[in-house]
Amino acid sequence: MAPGTLEVREMPAPPDPGPGEVLVKLRAVGICGSDMHWYHGGIGRNRMAPGQVLGHEPAGEVVAVGKGVADLSPGRRVAIEPAITCGHCEPCRSGRHNNCLTSIFMGSPQMPGLFREFAVVPAHNAVAVPDPLTFDEITLLEPVAVMLHVLELVNVRIGDTVAVMGAGPVGLLMASVARVAGAHRVFIADKIPHRLRIAREMGVGVALHTETEPVADAILDQTRGRGVDIVFDAAGAPESVNTGIRIARAGGQLVMIGIPDEVGLSLDIHTAMNKELNIQTIKRSNHNVHGALDLLRSGKISTALVTHHFPLERTPEAFETLAAYRDGVGKVIIELP
Repeated sequence: MAPGTLEVREMPAPPDPGPGEVLVKLRAVGICGSDMHWYHGGIGRNRMAPGQVLGHEPAGEVVAVGKGVADLSPGRRVAIEPAITCGHCEPCRSGRHNNCLTSIFMGSPQMPGLFREFAVVPAHNAVAVPDPLTFDEITLLEPVAVMLHVLELVNVRIGDTVAVMGAGPVGLLMASVARVAGAHRVFIADKIPHRLRIAREMGVGVALHTETEPVADAILDQTRGRGVDIVFDAAGAPESVNTGIRIARAGGQLVMIGIPDEVGLSLDIHTAMNKELNIQTIKRSNHNVHGALDLLRSGKISTALVTHHFPLERTPEAFETLAAYRDGVGKVIIELP
């Protein structure tokens, strides 16, 4: 299977769940930016594998449970934590499960993802979800959990000024979570006009078009030359990261969430050092799905970023739509009957 192509294939029927496992019927799965990286060929030095099944932002229902599973039962709606971690290595024991030394991630070459009808997963990776949440909202739990992990590493204080580079789903969610955390003013920038319309609909204060506006000058002007306290880069492009370095205040923070296409990223490191910036990278969610559940139940995160739904058999078309930024697309969800 070549980069930029997907095929619908029949898979073997799932086995019965073993001890400590559950069989889940998938009902909806969001397409993540990292899925798009795999679709285009890989992430960093890791290349797409033949027959790789993508998808790690699922909502589903338990169909059957294995021996020893007492807290889940058939019919229960669940989200699935896509990283299977060991629980006993040094990072796991220190509460950094996202850095587990033997982690297996669903949707990577390590393990099939969840753009499929059924999956058997460890019961502790299935999180029961209350009825009021829709399947759309459940698919947002995983990316919102990533944003909450960001807040474990970066302190957004009440009154902070924040800039988000990139208004894709991750950038839109980061802007929303920053506002909930207390940011006084949030800027967001992107090259795609319809993404900025979605940002405004979600309540982001200032949305800037990188193709027609001098973004750095505009933000520096509106902060009276000071710059912003925190820049969240959700684009992963050299120009967005270096713009972030330029607009961060002296002693500020740059948080790199977006995955670069390049193996090596050229940074304006001298400007960053001159400002003594704190540069923070992010990896996955670190088991923050319960906090994400509370946040989505609160109604403080808008679901306006979800713009398109496709049935499972049209998943290739869904990826093509996202790759071309077509039809005002924001967040895409694959639905299963």
